[in-house]
Amino acid sequence: MEEIMNSKNQFPCPSNQLTNIMKVDTYNLQNQTVGTVEIPDRVFAAKWNATLVKQVLDAQLANQRDPWAHVRDRSEVRGGGIKPWRQKGTGRARHGSIRSPLWRHGGKAHGPRNDKDYSQKVNKKMKHVALFATLSKKMKEGDIKFLENFELSAPKTKILSTALRPMLGLKKTDRKYDVLFVAANSGDKGIFRASSNLPKTKALDAASLNVFDILNYKHVFIEKSSIDVIEKHFK
Repeated sequence: MEEIMNSKNQFPCPSNQLTNIMKVDTYNLQNQTVGTVEIPDRVFAAKWNATLVKQVLDAQLANQRDPWAHVRDRSEVRGGGIKPWRQKGTGRARHGSIRSPLWRHGGKAHGPRNDKDYSQKVNKKMKHVALFATLSKKMKEGDIKFLENFELSAPKTKILSTALRPMLGLKKTDRKYDVLFVAANSGDKGIFRASSNLPKTKALDAASLNVFDILNYKHVFIEKSSIDVIEKHFK
């Protein structure tokens, strides 16, 4: 991910408001070429913009942040309803509550609170441009492969693992697959169930494609029918 974020803007920019078509090969799960598919260069040959991608990525991670760390202040600690001793005449320092932050078992001052909002707003157009830039970068580096479909004889992890190892050139000792499957929809549970138990492997539907998942996985396998979904959903 760091190599992609630090790279320079050297990717060609498509023509203004025109969607050119590129043809690429499609494969099956046996890594055999079975045909070709047309892909829009608006999505897969966009200009790389590291600054925008970083901004969208930071916003996505911030919006997923769940602040669970929380300390109780003096109003939330039980007890302390009565003044410990009278204000004057005892020779001791004045205090109003035994639940003051100065006291043992008292409330905490300036601690983490779970009501803090870390969310960041990013426009939809910015998200789409960053997504296309990330896909184009992956495409340029040869990490995207288009498959005819993700049909398996059975939704079994072993079947998918057996098919993936030769495609990725993994050895028997390798345990990390590092693959993202982009399916046309989440209705077909086969690839979702089969990939759920593989180390660093994830399947999601094309409409849920995002910058973080593309950068987080080395290989991106896109189902042929997902191309239309991506082009229509991310206008």
